[in-house]
Amino acid sequence: MEEENLVKKTCRELGITQKELAEKTSISLPTINRWSSTNKIPKQNVMFLNLLLENNQLQNQLSEFQNFFHKFNKLSSI
Repeated sequence: MEEENLVKKTCRELGITQKELAEKTSISLPTINRWSSTNKIPKQNVMFLNLLLENNQLQNQLSEFQNFFHKFNKLSSI
């Protein structure tokens, strides 16, 4: 089974285009495009993209926790 392309996965999970990923990471668009088409990404950049994904997941979890906490506070003040 072939592993999903990390650039495409990152863009999908962040809800951004490859151009936006290039801007967000200060990596040139041609480089992002090459990584996307070949899936040959330098190890340090694989780590960087994985950290972006992890950060996004943590931000989502934090948002869910904050929403829960807000609803809990509303219920406890009734």
